[in-house]
Amino acid sequence: MVKKLVAAMLMVLAFSLSANAADLKMDCNAIYPASNFHSKGAKLFADKVREYTKGSVDISVHPGGSLGFKGPELLKAVKDGTLPMSDILMGVVGGSDKIFGLSSMPLLAKSYEDAKRLYDAARPYYDKTCKRWKQKMLYAAPWPPSGLFLQKAFNAPADLAGVKVRTYDKNGAGFLKMAGASPMSLPWGELYSALQTGLVDSVLTSAVSGKDGKFWEVLGHFSKINYAFPLNMMVINIDYWNALNPEQQKAVLKAAKEVEAYQWEQSRKSNEEALKTLAENGIKIAEPSADVAAFLDEKADAMLEAELKTAKKNFKAAIEAYRK
Repeated sequence: MVKKLVAAMLMVLAFSLSANAADLKMDCNAIYPASNFHSKGAKLFADKVREYTKGSVDISVHPGGSLGFKGPELLKAVKDGTLPMSDILMGVVGGSDKIFGLSSMPLLAKSYEDAKRLYDAARPYYDKTCKRWKQKMLYAAPWPPSGLFLQKAFNAPADLAGVKVRTYDKNGAGFLKMAGASPMSLPWGELYSALQTGLVDSVLTSAVSGKDGKFWEVLGHFSKINYAFPLNMMVINIDYWNALNPEQQKAVLKAAKEVEAYQWEQSRKSNEEALKTLAENGIKIAEPSADVAAFLDEKADAMLEAELKTAKKNFKAAIEAYRK
């Protein structure tokens, strides 16, 4: 109730800055630290919007989740107007609609080219779902491919049996359980100490996150299984969007298109840089063996088929469009 009241007051204040909404100030929640490329992308977007609207739209980016909102509640926070804008890891809000978990379905996309085709196929359905949640998707960009950081080499399917793996969403947990591991949900801030104490043996995440977490201090191996290229999306509350005049909306979409293309390239670059840093610090990096790849593909296919049996039309339609 308090958050909704604050949101209403902020919205009234923003809309009252000008009778025709020629000037609009908005806070943008960014869930990662300022040094992360997704947060840098949000800042670049805000800068471009300010430039292209000649200062009439002013977006203040707040990195590191400093506004106090957690991942699973972000979709609702933007819907209610509690947050005018937010960067959201889509898989974290997959419980609100399965379509948001599409990009983190295991081994559905195995390369950046696959990930882009999947995104293009699903974008109309993301847009429709965001509209139902009273918001507009402005752009989306992927994390580098998720792999497995482990204490020991992952050379055979049996090597994953019983391994305690920290994962980032429901899809990862379901997949790892099917593969024989013991998935765990744990806040990122608690992960390093959990690895030190043995509460967790392994982490499903990107090379970039492994570099940021200095995993070479607690783990020795990284298996490039290319589990998924999970998307982050930038969304805006629909009332704030509608408060922009047509020229401002055009400028915002121009900025969004440019930042989206830039962020896809930055994802590639950050992955390459992170892999180099990991290797320099002693992490042994390996491609999965043929046996491991076949084993993981089998589990991924079974998981997708099970998902399709209960999925809504939008999820099925996106998969069909991707497979064409």
